[in-house]
Amino acid sequence: MLTVAAAVFVFGLLVLVHELGHFITAKATGMRVDEFAIGFGPKLVSIQRGETVYSLRAIPLGGFNDIAGMNPEDNPAGDRGYCRKPIPSRMLVILAGSIMNLILPVFLFFGIFFFAGVSEPSPEPVLGVVLPGRPAEQAGLMAGDRILRVNGEEIATWEQMVAAVQRGSEEKPLAIDYRRDGEDYEATLVPAYDKSAGRAMVGVISSSTTKYPGFFESAELAVKKTAYLLVTMLDELRKILMRLSGDDLAGPIGVAKMAGDMAQMGFVPLISFAAFLSMNLGIINLFPVPVLDGGHFMTLVVEAVRGKPLSQRALYFAQSVGAVLLVLLMLFATKNDIVRVFMGG
Repeated sequence: MLTVAAAVFVFGLLVLVHELGHFITAKATGMRVDEFAIGFGPKLVSIQRGETVYSLRAIPLGGFNDIAGMNPEDNPAGDRGYCRKPIPSRMLVILAGSIMNLILPVFLFFGIFFFAGVSEPSPEPVLGVVLPGRPAEQAGLMAGDRILRVNGEEIATWEQMVAAVQRGSEEKPLAIDYRRDGEDYEATLVPAYDKSAGRAMVGVISSSTTKYPGFFESAELAVKKTAYLLVTMLDELRKILMRLSGDDLAGPIGVAKMAGDMAQMGFVPLISFAAFLSMNLGIINLFPVPVLDGGHFMTLVVEAVRGKPLSQRALYFAQSVGAVLLVLLMLFATKNDIVRVFMGG
């Protein structure tokens, strides 16, 4: 239930912000929005305010704005239809969703830094977080335990403990001596190989100290954190494209599982994950693929260059190809999810 609740919260937040970007800019440029919906499928709740119906639907994996006149052949809104607006206005509406997803992390990180503080790793060999289902938890270790020895080697700092663990390898047990509430204990655990990290790991995170920056410092840190993650994500995307490999892709099942894992660690890690995912959504939606926002933007660029829009036949063909590509990509990502989550791959 925690995983489901965390996934609905994260997906709902990201979709709400994304669709709100389209909605606000559509209204601001004089377009008629017939429905603002969060989710797909049957309506659970709906209410009409003015000309717009606001609805919550049953499947929380997306959302949409029903903007009148998206199809030039069916424009009941006249001059307020999307198709009748200037190209810059339409470009703004199309890009606004992704821009909102790229801006959201700044606000989320600001909230984390200002209210929860900034954590700095402690040099002490004290466990701050023990990840559920990992070797350390399975061996009985808990947050707050101080590591004394690893395979008989005295441990005085966190770096020494990490080095001692990494000198071991998967399938070879480690003898851990630790102190809890003034009492000394022993445990044996077997590290597990982490494919993403490329080494054996036991599933622990160091303890930390916390400082609370002021308003303006929190804002500065949030902007820097978002910019750093954006550059890092773009670089990782470049590497994936260069390798032509989709092994790292995750679909809805994988994202839901990660959201559940973050929720188990606490509200702050869940919010950090939402910020990370929001940036991913913003970047991916800008891909020049038909049916994505980036694809719609490219058709507007073509229209601006040609002086007239693409034919409905050409648009239909491009969007059909784009939809097929997205379905195939989703199936591949779901296959990855199944292998990771249910088969331990």
